[in-house]
Order: sequence, then C-alpha cells, then structure tokens
Amino acid sequence: MERNKKDRLIQMLQNELNAGNVYIDEPLSRRTTFRIGGKASVLVVCENEEQLRSVLHICDNEAVRWFLLGNGSNVLVADEGYDGVIIKLSGDFCNVRLIEEINEGTALFVAGAGMMLTQLSLFALKKGFTGLEFAHGIPGTVGGAVFMNAGAYGGEIKQTIYTVKAMKPDGSIVTYSGDELGMGYRKSRFTESDEIVLEASFRLKVYHRIVIRALMEGYKKARIAKQPLDVPSAGSTFKRPEGAYAGALIEQVGLKGYAVGGAAVSKKHAGFVVNNGNATCADVLTLVNHICKTVKEQTGYELEPEIRLVK
Repeated sequence: MERNKKDRLIQMLQNELNAGNVYIDEPLSRRTTFRIGGKASVLVVCENEEQLRSVLHICDNEAVRWFLLGNGSNVLVADEGYDGVIIKLSGDFCNVRLIEEINEGTALFVAGAGMMLTQLSLFALKKGFTGLEFAHGIPGTVGGAVFMNAGAYGGEIKQTIYTVKAMKPDGSIVTYSGDELGMGYRKSRFTESDEIVLEASFRLKVYHRIVIRALMEGYKKARIAKQPLDVPSAGSTFKRPEGAYAGALIEQVGLKGYAVGGAAVSKKHAGFVVNNGNATCADVLTLVNHICKTVKEQTGYELEPEIRLVK
C-alpha cells in the first residue's frame, strides 16, 4: 500500500476506533494457530456494530480490501502478509445471553460472533443445554463456526442454529433463519459472500448436566489422544473425501511424517499438517500440493484443502 494512502487510512481508523485497537504492520503469525504469515498493513479490533460499520465504510471509500479474521484457527497467511485491513471482533461480539427461558424442554440464546466455541459449550453446560458438546475444544469462534459449519464427532453447528444476524459490506443488517443458511459440509451461504456474521441464536434441549459434562470430557480426551495439539497447526488440513478419510489416505501412501522445510505431516495424525517451528507458508503449500498429487496418483481420491489461504 502506498505510504500516503496508508497514513491517511490509519488516521481515519484511529479517529473511529480507540487508538489501542488499531495495529500497524501487525505480524499475522501472532494471530493464527499455525503461527505462520507475514504482516497485515493494518489490523483493527471492532467492539460493536457501529465500529464495524465505520471500518467497512472507510475501506470502501479508500478502495482498501479487508478480511475478517476469527481466532485464526483455519487459515494460512501468505509469507508476504496481507496488504489491506484485517478485522477482528471483540467487545459486544463476545457476549452470550438467553432470549427465551426454558420452554417445552428447550431454550433459546444468542452468542456473539467473536465468542470462542469452547466458551459457548461451557455456557451450555452450565445452563444444562445439550447439543454443543462436540464444540468443546474446537479452537474457533462462533462466527467462524457458522461460516464453515464447524463440526466434530457427528455434530455440526447447523443442527442447533436458529437464526444468524449478519452485516453486509454496505453496513446494512440482515437476519437469516437456519433454513436460509445453505449449510453443508464445511460451507454456508457466508463462504460464498462478503457478509459478516455478527451473532447467532441457538435452540438447545434441556438435559442432565452430568451427561453433558461426560460427553464433553470424552471428546476432549479423544482430541488429546488423537490430535497433535502440542504443535502449531490450522486443525484438520483437508476436507473429508466421500467414502474415505484424508488422514488414512495420506498414511496409506506413506506420507505420515513427510516434511517440507518446517512444515510436516503429523506423525500423530496424518490429517494434520503442522508447523515444526520455522515453517513458512511456501513450505505448507508445497507440502499440501505434494500430498494431493501423491494421494490422487496412488488412490484416485482428490483431496481438497479445508484451510483458507489469506494473501
């Protein structure tokens, strides 16, 4: 970004937000679970809808591109960084509230897009609501979970969603019912649009807390046992191909532990590409391409990356 344009952009953003919520030349390796990526020209933290609307308006007027970043758990940032504005949600976007007390065995509550999924699942446990046990331990936000219809252990966000409130790039607000979200395997209407998820309402059934807790603990133990949680990664690297499992296919073709630079196929779970400490985006992309090519040649299956590339 040209220097004068960048300075003008920063000044306008600082006028609209708290100065402490505008980060200049922010290393995105600090903001992603992969711990990979160059710098963002500017990163802003929006604490309410009005601030978000103002940031979108400024970006539009200045012809500056933007990207909404959740917890950074399903993205790979280019080594060159991002020449634009990275937006993160905080403040009001991290709240949860009941909007309908227990009625005929269910309850309705709203969670902001910036809230962590694990926090949401713990809220449900505290209240005695079942349906979000699978989300305990997923290192993403509510907004990210809605965006990609996050799921695990047979559960998906779409099973509990009632409505979603979103903001269009022009700042207008729209609310969608669960049936209007187009949710499928790792996709929703938001994966094909520039709309920003602001909050989601969930309808859950009332159940026994002791059973809910047991399920959550079981899923947590399974993750610890099977997934490489001790090293940086972006979670599961590939979508599940129909009729097979990515990890099993990668192991079948002998690539478990295979490395390119600092990026490697996890020896614990072949479905994860991990950062062994000094991996670059280029390392990961080279490794992913090699995995896809090898699996296709030897098994006939085509693997599709689940991770979003930000560049």
